[in-house]
Amino acid sequence: QVRLVESGGGFVRAGDSLRLSCVVSLRTFRRDALGWFRQAPGKEREFVAALSWSGGTTYYADSMKSRFTMARDNARNTVYLQMNNLKPEDTAVYYCAAKRNYPSDYDSPAKYEYWGQGTQVTVSS
Repeated sequence: QVRLVESGGGFVRAGDSLRLSCVVSLRTFRRDALGWFRQAPGKEREFVAALSWSGGTTYYADSMKSRFTMARDNARNTVYLQMNNLKPEDTAVYYCAAKRNYPSDYDSPAKYEYWGQGTQVTVSS
């Protein structure tokens, strides 16, 4: 069973930065995908970024790729989401998720098998 635990959320002002972390309890396949998603109140869960433990292309949502960076630390089984120049519209619960077979369906939350509990990010104007 794969378990994911996010941390690093908080309350910040517009223009600030945050780094989210996601520790994955079990890493089984090198082609596994790790993704970050977010969900704001009243909205659907949306894709933020995804990568594979084995490297290759990191994918980002177009609206976030200039400000957000996803990285991995294979030795620590941890992925990160560095978020810079945060805006009030970035306010959401941020989730880490895992699936098999990257990069297939990397941006589809329905294809991810394992999810963390989420971490709240609130950005004030």
